[in-house]
Order: sequence, then structure tokens, then C-alpha cells
Amino acid sequence: MTPEPMMIDAPITLEDWRTATPSMRAAHAAALAAADPAIFIARSEGPADGIPLAVKDNIDAAGWVTTAGCPAYAYRPERSATAVARLEAAGFSVAGKTNLDQFATGLVGVRSPYGVPENPFDPACIPGGSSSGSAVAVARGLVPVALGTDTAGSGRVPAMLNNIVGLKPSRGLIPADGVVPACRSLDCVSIFALTVPDALAALAIAAGPTAADPFSRALAMRPPRGGGWRVAVPHPAALPWFGDAGGPEWWDRSLALLRAVGATIEEIDHAPFLATAGLLYDGPWVAERTAAVGPFIEAHWDDCDPAVRAIVRSGRDRSAVDAFTGLYRLAALRAATLPTWDRYDALVVPTAPRHWSVAEVQADPIARNSTLGTWTNFVNLLDLAALAIPTGFHRNRLPVGVTLIGPAGSDLALAALGGALHVAADLPLGATGRRLPADRLRPAAAPPGGVEIAVFGAHLSGEPRSAQLAALGAVPVRAIRTAAHYRMVLLDGTLPRPGLVRVASGGTAIEGEVWRVPEPALPGLLEEVRAPLALGLVELADGREVRGFVCAAGGECDAPDISRFGGWRAWRRSVTPTEEIPG
Repeated sequence: MTPEPMMIDAPITLEDWRTATPSMRAAHAAALAAADPAIFIARSEGPADGIPLAVKDNIDAAGWVTTAGCPAYAYRPERSATAVARLEAAGFSVAGKTNLDQFATGLVGVRSPYGVPENPFDPACIPGGSSSGSAVAVARGLVPVALGTDTAGSGRVPAMLNNIVGLKPSRGLIPADGVVPACRSLDCVSIFALTVPDALAALAIAAGPTAADPFSRALAMRPPRGGGWRVAVPHPAALPWFGDAGGPEWWDRSLALLRAVGATIEEIDHAPFLATAGLLYDGPWVAERTAAVGPFIEAHWDDCDPAVRAIVRSGRDRSAVDAFTGLYRLAALRAATLPTWDRYDALVVPTAPRHWSVAEVQADPIARNSTLGTWTNFVNLLDLAALAIPTGFHRNRLPVGVTLIGPAGSDLALAALGGALHVAADLPLGATGRRLPADRLRPAAAPPGGVEIAVFGAHLSGEPRSAQLAALGAVPVRAIRTAAHYRMVLLDGTLPRPGLVRVASGGTAIEGEVWRVPEPALPGLLEEVRAPLALGLVELADGREVRGFVCAAGGECDAPDISRFGGWRAWRRSVTPTEEIPG
């Protein structure tokens, strides 16, 4: 049994919003205004100008106050975080800043002076955290996409507890500048959505390195499979349910769904992963939280949540010796887990072992919070990607789900399996009561029949025109370098754009990216190509050739040569090291 729909005849997915009428937008504005006040710390007034986006309140959005769940910490940023700015440039509009566990410290969603966002499936139960407001906003259909953050599982645990998709990207794939840090070396900006395609569309827009975040990076992507997945799961003995007698039952149903989509399942020894999870709070990494907000908490003791104070203060007891000992231990554990990725397409685990009530968490806030991180705490430490997918409902009528985990750069590969699994689960979306046909739940660009296109400028992940590619159902599949036979020039026009020119001598290798474009969408892409750009063959550093955007002969005449930068992003950083420019 699931709740009654929260919004009737209102847009809830990206496709809905692209065709939303003024009356539908007005209905959304009314629903937003009437929403549980604990979801949004601040919200917009009136109909959305674009596609509504919820932003966790530890992520900066220009014009909106950032509090990180602590009113005494409040400041008003002049600039948006890169992730927010890119989504806004692609047509999103910030609908509000969402509630969270204070300073993103917690997986429960109850550590906030702004109240507890109501779990839409049972008001007595926790919503999950720390990205509580973002997850509930998506589950209730108030926004199609919401940004959260994820250090220990904050982008995954709330996804399960609210029956939505939670995409925890590879570390650094989405820049984390403009985010109040928890553990800066581990923090990820995460994405909540009702469907895998919507989460992927937001990822395609927000992803891509920037000089504003030195931890951001470009990654070669594992190509998605269309089926025949090999999946590892923990041995049943490694599955603690913390007193929930219904846990094994829903887990078995989830495994049956994996088999139904054609996955082969093998049990593995999960011990190295669990040992890594223990390092996050029992090891030196807790000191990163102390470095981030410890001085503020000491100076504003009474303004901070008691559980958050205790966790952050504990980092003061960690020494430099502890830090190096922890790094050595992590290196050994990572080496022990690496063979998993040679043999399997994904590791699949329960997203969280159980639900807790608000009263149960308040009675034992530290221990019960810790149980929720059993299957999440190791992911960022081991530099892995993860995707939380709903798979059904517990016998107590609360949502349950699994997380697909893979190595850095496996985001798209996980999405192909996750989309198939979501289709097989055949669930209502969040708490909206809506169901979508299978073709809208499954990622559009996963089939092998797509056309690979190389891009070198504004279509790169995170650049302004990546939104147009995402709208066509395209996905980025890998980073590339050309053979050393090319120059890059800066073409004239209203907006700066590069031209890739093949030369007989004096060339260099240029960085780019390959996107897979569905064949039916190729004409729409070609309509965007304007002279002197054309679609031609590009030779790569490994000797292969791929179709890509090139500059037609003669089009480069008198254009400034920017080849020495080795690529478009490096040139942009040299021009505006801390600012994004249109492109």
C-alpha cells in the first residue's frame, strides 16, 4: 500500500516540465507554498520561471541564504556553486533551499533546528539525511530534480526512505565548490530524481571539472551494457538487519528483480568493504569535519545540535600519526577490493538495513544513525560511484531499495542496470502515486545502436550546450585526446566557441569527450551545427577514428590559436580562473 498522490495533474518529471502550461505552473506554485515547512528553509514565491530545482542548504545559490542547518552560520553568497550555476544556465530555476542534518552530519534527517521533514510514507518515521529536505521534495513531486550532498550516504539513504532515485556520482565528477564542506576530500554533490533518466540528465549538465574546485576531474566512462550483467552481493551472513525481521524478505525480492532483468548474481566476501566503512567515523577522517566547522561550533556551542557537536569535537583527538595510519590502512583495503571490479559490473547492497522512527533515533541518536551507514560509508573512501534504486515496499508498507556500486567512472554503466531494475520494480514514483511507461523509466542512451560523437567545446560535460545533448537523450561515455595532428582556434561569434583543425605539421593533442547519441536524435544534433563547424572524422591518440565536430577548411583563417592550452576547459580556466563564462 502506498500513499495517495501528493499532487494531481501536476508536472513531476523533466519531460512534464518541458511542456508545462501556465496553469500547471500555477498549481505547482500553490503546492510549493503549501508544502511541509520543514522541507524548505526558504522557498520561492509564484510560478517557477524554469524547471524547479531544490538545493540542499549547504550548497550556495546566489541570492539565497546558506545556513547549513544552523541559523547562526548563515551567509548570503554572491555566486552560485558551479553545479547550481550550470543547471540554472540550462533552464532550471531554484525553487528553494532544503532542510538537512546540521552541517550535513547525519543520515537521519532529524538534526535540524528547522524541524524534521515529514516522511511521506509514515510521519512517525525519519526521512533520512542528511539531505532530508531534498529527498522529500522530490518524493512529493514538488521538484523533478534536487541537489544533495553525499559524504557517508546522504545522497542514498534518503533516496531509499522516500522511494526515489539517488545518484551519488564518482568523486569530483560534479564540482563541489560552493558547498559547505563536511569531509572535503570525500564530499560529492548528489542528485535526487523520480527516474534514472532525469538523474542522468542533471548529471550531464552539472558534471565536468572547473578550476573553482581542485578536487573536480574529468573521468573516462565505462560504457553501459544493454544486459548480461554480472553482479556481486554480500554473503547472507554479512547482512545485519538490526532487529528488522522483514529485512531478509525484501532483500530476496530485490535479488529476484535483478535476476528478472538478466543479471547473474554471485555472493562475495564483503569484509574489506565493511572494514573500510569503519574508517569513516572510527578513523581519522572525522577530523576533516573538525577542520571544516570545528572552530565555528566551539564559538557557537549553544547554537549547534548536540549530536553534531559531539561528532565534530571528537575529531580533535585525531593526530597526524592517526591520519597516516588511516591512509595506509585505506590503501590496503582498496587493494583488497580492486579485483571486484575486474570480475563484476556492480556490487549490489541494501541501501539501508532498516527504517527507524523519529522516537527511536531520538532515544539513541548516535548508534541508530550509524546503522544506516552500514552499506554507504565505504563508497567515497574507496572512490566509487553509486546509484540508489527503489525496488519495492517492506511488509510495514515503507519503501525499500538497493544501491548499485562500481568503480570511479562507472556512473553510466550503473545507470543502465539501475534503469532496467527500476522498470522491473514497477513502482509508483516517490509518493506521487504516478506510474510512468517503461520507456520513460529506462535511460534512453544505453542501447548499443547509438552514434558516438566527439565534442571539444561547449558540448563538453558541464559546459552550457551539454544540456542540449542531454535533452536529446545523449550521455557522455569517455574522455579522449586527439592524435597530435590538430590545432584549436577560437572562432568568431556571439559566444566563444572552439574550432578543431587538422594540420600537416605543428599540431598537438587536444582533449575532448565522446558522447553516445541515439540515432533518431542525430538529425536534431546536426541542426545545431553552424559553419564553419562540421561533422567529420577525428583521429584519436590511440589511432582510432571517431565522428566529431571539426572546423571546415578555411574557417580557421585569422582565428586566434589556443592550441597551447590543450583543450577548451584549460583555455577557459586561463581566461577566467574563478568564473564561468558563456560558451
